[in-house]
Amino acid sequence: MLTSAAAPQLERDDRPPYRPFHVRVSRIRHLSPHFRRVTFTGADLDLFGRDGLDQRIKLLLPLPDSPVADLGADGDWYSRWLALPDERRNPLRTYTVRALRPEAHELDVDFVIHPHHGPTGHVDGPAARWLAGADAGSELVIVGPDVRSLHSASGIDWRPGAATCFLLAGDETAVPGIAGILASLDERHRVTVLVEVPDAGDAQELPTLARADVRWLARGDAERGARLQDAVSAWIADNPAVVRGAAAAVAQQLDDVDVDVELLWDSPDAADDGEFHAWLAGEAAVIKKLRRLLVTDAGVDRRRVAFMGYWRHGRAEQN
Repeated sequence: MLTSAAAPQLERDDRPPYRPFHVRVSRIRHLSPHFRRVTFTGADLDLFGRDGLDQRIKLLLPLPDSPVADLGADGDWYSRWLALPDERRNPLRTYTVRALRPEAHELDVDFVIHPHHGPTGHVDGPAARWLAGADAGSELVIVGPDVRSLHSASGIDWRPGAATCFLLAGDETAVPGIAGILASLDERHRVTVLVEVPDAGDAQELPTLARADVRWLARGDAERGARLQDAVSAWIADNPAVVRGAAAAVAQQLDDVDVDVELLWDSPDAADDGEFHAWLAGEAAVIKKLRRLLVTDAGVDRRRVAFMGYWRHGRAEQN
């Protein structure tokens, strides 16, 4: 996440890390064939946490026939959400803030436009349906970090420790997280970024001070994840010294996660030594294959690899 101001000098306390923010759409920008940027404004967005990186937030989406439920503006929002009747419980979807401008009470969220529709011809998914009908003034609730909380850095999976050499790999849903990570790096860091997107026109500028090699991989008609897997395999072959330096001392056994049933997610704290750290995020089945390439096949210490199955093709995110 990019932020345009330092955190205010507020007294921080032990309050819950996340709270609801009631926001309205200020503008919607067409970034590329498959990306839309929605700018939200809200009276208290100056209190939105500024840790950035790949920090997760939740969008509380309206139901088709009613506005978003009022869950208050404190850390007890989740119990209130659970207490709603099933038919009135608003869907929750996970996103990453693309940019925050607290002094202007604004934040940006990038939405991916998936090129498919449901069997009735309507756009699949509550987030896609909301975006299709959204315009200036549309209301939403964003559950995000509270800058006043001592725990406002919750929900961040980028924990590289003292590493200075990085591999970031993911699909279009990982772009905001990758952008936030890159913005945090400086001249000391070397990073290879591999991003598979639906179309070559989806490439974006990703500002960073790091020594960065950013490669946009247009999926086109290829199988989802195929170009990304090939690129990671090529990176392993081209960087034998880095791979050897990051190798585990003993053979490692990975759990065989069923991505159709279980969540594929592991973001370990950084290893105590070593210069390498990898961050993999995107469609769960693809990320499972990338994890195998790095950890099982190449022997990279699993403590140096964070992998997050952000979504599963053909399945809705569970609330």
